[in-house]
Amino acid sequence: MTEIEKKPEIKVENVVASASLEHGIDLQAVVKALPVVEYRPDVFPGLVYRTKRPRTANLVFRTGKMVCTGAKSEKEARRALKKVVRKLKKTGMVIHGKLHIKIQNIVASVVLGGRVDLEGFYKMGGEVDLGGRIMYEPEQFPGVIYRMEDPQTVILIFSSGKLVCTGAKKEEDVNQAVMKLRQELDENDAIIYNAP
Repeated sequence: MTEIEKKPEIKVENVVASASLEHGIDLQAVVKALPVVEYRPDVFPGLVYRTKRPRTANLVFRTGKMVCTGAKSEKEARRALKKVVRKLKKTGMVIHGKLHIKIQNIVASVVLGGRVDLEGFYKMGGEVDLGGRIMYEPEQFPGVIYRMEDPQTVILIFSSGKLVCTGAKKEEDVNQAVMKLRQELDENDAIIYNAP
């Protein structure tokens, strides 16, 4: 397999998911039942419950809303939030209804396997409809900011061929956005592949 045929290396770095119960939660009761949680209401209105497997930080608010950060996949984020609810139930807290989980943001790092001609890609964006907006101001930021419309993501592109993709709601959107970008770079000779 040549370097050109090699797929980009995509690694999910963080999945942020929100969840909500159909009722509020007594945070003081949670603190008494689970002394491992962090709760400083004078600094932050929610408590922090950290899970080890998967390794996440989960914010729990008195309204019954929760936010999970640090997961490495959609599945891990869902598992962590469900784990928090199970732990709350085990302490004797009454939980009604179903936990409604929604993926808010997926951040992934990507290695394309070649160097990117940022100037060429930026100029090409003005000539070709890439289905998004491109911004490049090297004096302020060393990469191209590409706001892709379909799938809706923001991709930071660096000359090294490394990318950061953010804003996706599904892991498949990350893959689709990266492959679409790679195809545009290939078709417009804006990527120089490393020698095999």
